[in-house]
Amino acid sequence: MDNYTHTFEVKATADKVYDALTRTIPLWWTEMFSGSSEQAGDVFTIRFGENIHKTMRVKELLPNSKVIWYVEDSRIVLPELKNQTEWIGTTIIWETEQDGNRVLVTVTHVGLHPAVECYEICSGGWLQFTNSLKVFLETGKGNPYKE
Repeated sequence: MDNYTHTFEVKATADKVYDALTRTIPLWWTEMFSGSSEQAGDVFTIRFGENIHKTMRVKELLPNSKVIWYVEDSRIVLPELKNQTEWIGTTIIWETEQDGNRVLVTVTHVGLHPAVECYEICSGGWLQFTNSLKVFLETGKGNPYKE
């Protein structure tokens, strides 16, 4: 199965992208953030209202090139989903590559593939929030989920 992968270009530096993925997640993904994401072993939870949450452990950090999160807990309470815990046990890999005055950012969600029930909803969510990340990196103001 092909895992969800999305690559986009951003006018920024790799260290700025790394900072966004480790220190400023609430500014582009969701303001409902708790925990820490700055060091390997850290655990953080993101929420999208009362019905959706994901708890992730930082598995690996390679400054300015790679960030890996492992999803330890998740619930996506939407009426159209029978399996609301599909993210549990999946891995999210962020890779960055500096190319002049731009960075290529690739997010791969290992375990999120077309056979997964939430694939369409979740891949749409990834596009929404990677676009927010891009805007945040280029303008300083993202479009995170707000409670």
